[in-house]
Amino acid sequence: MAVSGRFVALLAVAIVPTVLLGSARAGVAWVVVVVLAAGLDVLLAADPRAVRIERRMPHLARRGSATEGTLVLANDGRRPLRALVRDMWEPSAGHEPNRIRMTVPAGERRVARVRFTPFRRGRRASTGVAVRSTGPLGLAARQAVLAAPGELVVTPPFRSRRHLPSRLARLRELDGETTLQLRGHGTEFDSLRDYVRGDDVRSIDWRATARRQDLVVRTWRPERDRRVVVVVDAGRAGAGRVEDEPRLDTAIESALLLGALATAAGDRVDLVVLDDTVRDRVHGATRTDVVRRFGERLALAEPGLAATDWSAVPGVVDQVTTSRAFVVLLSSLDSVGASADLLAVLPRLTRRHAVVVTSIADPAVERMASGEPEPDHDGPERRGGRVSRLPVGSGAERDVYRRAAAERTLLDADGVGDVARRAGAEVVRGDPTAVPPAVADAYIRAKAGGRL
Repeated sequence: MAVSGRFVALLAVAIVPTVLLGSARAGVAWVVVVVLAAGLDVLLAADPRAVRIERRMPHLARRGSATEGTLVLANDGRRPLRALVRDMWEPSAGHEPNRIRMTVPAGERRVARVRFTPFRRGRRASTGVAVRSTGPLGLAARQAVLAAPGELVVTPPFRSRRHLPSRLARLRELDGETTLQLRGHGTEFDSLRDYVRGDDVRSIDWRATARRQDLVVRTWRPERDRRVVVVVDAGRAGAGRVEDEPRLDTAIESALLLGALATAAGDRVDLVVLDDTVRDRVHGATRTDVVRRFGERLALAEPGLAATDWSAVPGVVDQVTTSRAFVVLLSSLDSVGASADLLAVLPRLTRRHAVVVTSIADPAVERMASGEPEPDHDGPERRGGRVSRLPVGSGAERDVYRRAAAERTLLDADGVGDVARRAGAEVVRGDPTAVPPAVADAYIRAKAGGRL
């Protein structure tokens, strides 16, 4: 049972006769009348347990984007339902409106539209729907929580999608609209066409020329149907926050952009989510479903506490393909100690595959190393419009130590990157917004150079 503000206001009215008449009897009588009216109101209210709940909503929603759904209430009771309905979603689901007032006649149903604007990826769930049925007097209500399980999988925002059109245009220059006249590494036969003035004579197909009694040239295109294996590091290295987001989110954005680009080029893309074991995988995603399948799997990826088992990567890649592949390790190269397992496995991978390793740089560390003030910090002392680099007081001494630590961090990352390059891998380093397009550019370079 729940009481309304009207019930409380009527109880407060009992103060008036008590003060004016100087006796509590009139007040007590008024309170008894109000309580009895509230009890009658509860008896006349519709039974909330006679309400059936039906959800009509999508299974997937993109983080930061609005998605609409409906909530259907069917009144199977004999009395009209005057209800305040609250759908009990997690706050991160961005569900609104939070409370809905509905009037449902007996034996009928009503539909309420709801909107989801989730701000956190993952699986969001509703524990039920709370229905508060108010009586005709509006003094009290009957309340019940009805079981109506709901689930919404919030996929990554895919902000790197804005880089896709420009990379597809570059890819068409290699693979789609224009063909090559000369055969090179990473190319395959495309078609025959008539010779025109200016064609290279080395591209003439003499057998076809003899059959047709006219000059015919061969055209080539970059090879298709290559294998691309994307390994997302979901270990504890992915939990580090850069620009207020975990590194895992940058790896997810890179995987989505590369998957969309590679499938558009006609290659087959596989996804592996790895920490101390293989947490999830997507095999053989196509151009039409790569973003949906990758997004649905990566939505549930969370960085764990265990270290990533990089020694399992060669075996995982061999399970995908025994041919040469383009392997992308979406992790971060920080220091020799933290990246030792990853560096140890690189020679085994680079012997057979083209390997790209990402390294996510923290802009805050770079600003600290260069002596630039933080956005919320006054920074070094300014003299004559110029920034003074001289230590001034204990605060400046702390800044010197911070700069030294930042320089040490950057030198360690550069050293680990050099070790990875000597092992035969290509290292892509940048801030979280620059890494996804840089990974796509590395794929295009490998495609153009015939390294797939």
